[in-house]
Amino acid sequence: MQIGMIGLGKMGGNMAARLREKGHEVVGYDVSSQERDVDSLAALVERLEAPRVVWVMVPAGDPTSRTISELAELLDGGDLVIDGGNSHYADDRVRAEELEGEGIGYLDAGVSGGVWGRQNGYGIMVGGTAENVERARPILDSLTPDEGGGFVHAGRVGAGHFVKMVHNGIEYGMMQAFGEGYELMAASGLVDDVPGTFESWREGTVVRSWLLDLLSRALEEDPDLSKLRGYAEDSGEGRWTVQAAVDLAVPAPAITSSLYARFASRQDDSPTMKVVAALRQQFGGHAVHSVHRAETAEDA
Repeated sequence: MQIGMIGLGKMGGNMAARLREKGHEVVGYDVSSQERDVDSLAALVERLEAPRVVWVMVPAGDPTSRTISELAELLDGGDLVIDGGNSHYADDRVRAEELEGEGIGYLDAGVSGGVWGRQNGYGIMVGGTAENVERARPILDSLTPDEGGGFVHAGRVGAGHFVKMVHNGIEYGMMQAFGEGYELMAASGLVDDVPGTFESWREGTVVRSWLLDLLSRALEEDPDLSKLRGYAEDSGEGRWTVQAAVDLAVPAPAITSSLYARFASRQDDSPTMKVVAALRQQFGGHAVHSVHRAETAEDA
């Protein structure tokens, strides 16, 4: 099958490579990558044979909106656009309607697998009509794991990005639990081999997972994680998951607390904990750790 791939970064570039390895013809475009096959969106559309299939793999928000708006002017009726970025599910209906006005189909595809996807295959969650899903089936089958699985037609337009958003929220909670478990064992004074413990959990336990595999690999390279700073960004999907939980009145305390923990990781000295320390000093006379040099008897 022939497909246009817009965005050749860590994800898009590896996806394009996997598709080529599976025998598909990929025409790639990126505003900055030297790996691109054409120099513009117009040239990409010109290179593809109608009816065209174009996969958009650029950053969510304005870059995706601009790209799809430009494609709406360049593509023809009967063509198909797949948004595989981390777009907000509410944007999908707007984009689908914009393209539908030109007779162009639309699928939203949540993609998981990171930099390992080229080798292992990706998990893909799709929203859209069954007809458009079937049109893209050869591409979807090639991107997902060779042994099968890793794919769901989650529902109508927006459903693919919605379930990918929830997936990432769950991922936040799982990562936070592993982190807290690590800190607890390291602080115990009882566990001599924390990395070995995580390694042992990879087989036969109920917490075995790919995330655990990756953590064990990281601890093998850096057993006490001394090369890293305890600072974690969030992609935005964790925030969207929490907001969706609020909007739908669905309790999601684990995901919410894991998101807030990432916010806390970016503070060198938490203002919240300063207030807690000040209050403990005021009502209980508890000692506080001052940022200033402690006064000695001579100073006093």
